[in-house]
Amino acid sequence: MSSITHWLSDPRMHDYLAIIKGARNGFVYGVKVRFPHALIMAILFGRGDWKSRLLVIYKTTKQHAFNLAKFVSLYKTLLLLQRKANGGKQRSADTFVAGLLGGYVVFGDRSAVNEQIVLYVVSRVIASFMPRTGTPYSKAPAGPSGSVVRPIPPDPRYFSVFAALSWGAVMWLFQNRGEAIQPGMFNSMTYLYRDSEVWTDLRTLLWHNT
Repeated sequence: MSSITHWLSDPRMHDYLAIIKGARNGFVYGVKVRFPHALIMAILFGRGDWKSRLLVIYKTTKQHAFNLAKFVSLYKTLLLLQRKANGGKQRSADTFVAGLLGGYVVFGDRSAVNEQIVLYVVSRVIASFMPRTGTPYSKAPAGPSGSVVRPIPPDPRYFSVFAALSWGAVMWLFQNRGEAIQPGMFNSMTYLYRDSEVWTDLRTLLWHNT
C-alpha cells in the first residue's frame, strides 16, 4: 500500500494522474447536475409511463456524465501535449486550443444534452464581458487546488441592462421566431405564457393545467 501511495505522490506522475482524476470528477459532476434535473423534468413534463421516463433519465444522465468525463480528460491531455511540445511551458493560447478541439470532438454532435451544455457555457462567456464590481463573490481562502482566483459579480447597473435586453429579446423570439429557441426553453415558455391562456373550469384554471 505504501508503494502505491508513493507512486501516486510521485511528481513525475502528477500530470498523467490528473487526467484520470479529471475524468472521474467530470463523471461525478455530470451525474450530480443532470440526474436531479432530469428527474424533475420527468415529473413535471415527462410523457409516457414511468418506465419510459426512467429510461430517459438514465440516458441523459449517462450522456452528460460521460461527455464531461471525456471532455475533461481530453482537455487535460491536449494541454499536456502542448506543454511537452513547448519545453514544459504552457502558453496562454494552449487552453483555448485544448478547449476548441475538445469541444468539437465531445460536444460537436448535436443532441439535447449537448445543446443545453453548450448554451450554458456560451451564456457564461457572453456574461463575462460585463464590467465587474471589483468585489469577489467569496473571500474564502484558497481551496485544495491552491487557486486564489475569486469570481467577481457584474456591476449591478450593467447587469440590469443585460437582464432587460435578455428578457426582451427572448420574449420577442418566443412570439415571432419560436423555432429558433432551444426546445427545453421553448417548452417551458409555452407552459408559462401560452398554456396560461387556456382553461375550461375552476379546476383547469387553478389546479391542473389542462
